[in-house]
Amino acid sequence: MSITPFPSRRTVLTGSLAGLAVSGLFRNVLAQSATPMDMSTRRQAAGPATVEPVPGPARKLTIAWNEASICTAAVPVAKAKGFFKKYNLDIDYVNFAGATDQLLEALSTGKADGAPGMALRWLKPLQQGFDVKLVAGLHAGCMYLMTTPPTGIKTLPDLKGKTIGVTDIGGPDRNFFSIRLKEAGIDPETDVQWRQFPADLLPLALQRGDIQAFSDADPFSYPQRRQFGLIDIDNNMKGEWASLSCCVIGLRGSLVRNEPKVAAAVTRAILEAGAWLACNPEEAATIFQPYAPRANAADLAAMLKMQGHHHQTLTQDFRQEIVRYADALKQVGVFRSSLDSERYAKRITQDLFI
Repeated sequence: MSITPFPSRRTVLTGSLAGLAVSGLFRNVLAQSATPMDMSTRRQAAGPATVEPVPGPARKLTIAWNEASICTAAVPVAKAKGFFKKYNLDIDYVNFAGATDQLLEALSTGKADGAPGMALRWLKPLQQGFDVKLVAGLHAGCMYLMTTPPTGIKTLPDLKGKTIGVTDIGGPDRNFFSIRLKEAGIDPETDVQWRQFPADLLPLALQRGDIQAFSDADPFSYPQRRQFGLIDIDNNMKGEWASLSCCVIGLRGSLVRNEPKVAAAVTRAILEAGAWLACNPEEAATIFQPYAPRANAADLAAMLKMQGHHHQTLTQDFRQEIVRYADALKQVGVFRSSLDSERYAKRITQDLFI
């Protein structure tokens, strides 16, 4: 099995943790880790050292998230480990697995106050003018492009003339691996074909020869590798993409405008939960397990270790990640070439920590 190895805990802790490293809580996280970080080599991150708890009675908020998405396990961790409580927040969850447009509409209209989501799933719909602001990068990599050894496919150029299966023709993995194919000199529109299948049928389509590779994310990818002997062709924990946020935090625009301190508090709570998760994947897996009852905790922990929970961004660093994605999406035809990426990123993001 060819999987880019998850960095050691030392690497995890020396990554960008977007201002969390200087907080008291993060110092506690460092104390709990197996390999303490060399503070002299850590890159200083943007953002203030502290965010104050919301004053008065606990502020009630609703977070929408997809319970099947283990890459957003920081959301249940934030409640279970008291990060929301630390900032005097009373959080309700809404399990949302519908269309992205529906989720962004729910945020715009106040049916939910915030949500984690994949940058490459949200950026195109946000052009429609939803009143939603992206405020932070939650973590890097969680998408994989896989095949079986008998296909002989080992690299992206090997996919020329082949058919790739996806669960959503307009999904983030289709967008991401289109970008990666373009980088490898393969036209993602003319040199390969894309076919859509339900997630559980992708390995069967591969076995039948209907497709020669497919892309997906955990929690599906990990057991599929083991059951069907899959290997990675590519993933978004390679090269520069390992240092870009895969999933982001979005908040309703009215919360950001009218209650910026509340917006900052809920953002910081989720980020601190993600930082804790990066150092404690086994316990985080146990917290997430009720949402994936058919998976065992050891497998869930292995999935978390493969993902980029050591990477978080805020402020200008985060905005530049959105610019990078927009530029890449222009290259594969998702955005028109005339789009001003800098201007677009500035419109849909908000710096809560100035």
